[in-house]
Amino acid sequence: MSMKLNDALITNFSIADNEYDIDLSFNKVLDVFEILKEEEMTHLEQAQLIVHLLTGQELYDIKEVVDCWIYIKEHFLEIEKETVQYDLLGNPMPTAKDEEEHEKLIDFEQDAEYIYASFLQAYGINLLKSQNKLTWTEFKALLNALPDNTIMQQIIEIRAWKPEYGGDKNKMRKLQAKYSLGKEGEDNG
Repeated sequence: MSMKLNDALITNFSIADNEYDIDLSFNKVLDVFEILKEEEMTHLEQAQLIVHLLTGQELYDIKEVVDCWIYIKEHFLEIEKETVQYDLLGNPMPTAKDEEEHEKLIDFEQDAEYIYASFLQAYGINLLKSQNKLTWTEFKALLNALPDNTIMQQIIEIRAWKPEYGGDKNKMRKLQAKYSLGKEGEDNG
């Protein structure tokens, strides 16, 4: 979902004859991403929890829950659906990923303090006080436009840096190690 300045703020959606209110506050969307990482929950449990979190409705009909989750995922969250190709024997084929296109440069959990500080520095926005007010679309636009002098933008540049001929590679590698996206639970600074 790309941002258009002349679009109205999305506060509801319809599927068939049912209309649902939706709260796409950035903090709720970040909660959705955390729920999706929960390995102890089934996909249906995740969908039920996410639909309830974003719509405020507790749905019990499985088809309705699944339809709402698919609609939310495809229209509001930009979560890519992985397509699996199979060979003639029915085995999944390996997928070639474009390394630069899929390189992860930011982690909302690990970089939370840097994102918070950068929003406060660049825009005067206290993200903790903006919960349930700032929408996901607004948050993404501001995050993507952070000025170069913010800590988060500097960290992104460090993570994205590729060695070139000459230059101080050791200093940059130390910075990359300091700000690398480690596994969950690791303390990287």
